[in-house]
Amino acid sequence: MYFRADTAITRLMVPKGSVAIDGVSLTLVLVEPGRFSVALIPHTLQITTLGCRKTGDRVNIENDILGKYVAQLLQHHPMLPTGQNDS
Repeated sequence: MYFRADTAITRLMVPKGSVAIDGVSLTLVLVEPGRFSVALIPHTLQITTLGCRKTGDRVNIENDILGKYVAQLLQHHPMLPTGQNDS
């Protein structure tokens, strides 16, 4: 199943990482800027609301907290360039 999402969301995702869709924790298969996919087994589709979803439906997307931690660490790391020119 494929989903579209803002690149601010997908940049924190990695293949084989985790994402929650409408509260259901899933494993990421493909991650590209602005879209990602997850593999769903029949059991998950039967016991969650994901089996009722149609193309174009809005869903709640929650990234794995680990990606948020890494992004914050990299943003404030003193050895990484900030994009500002010191000259």
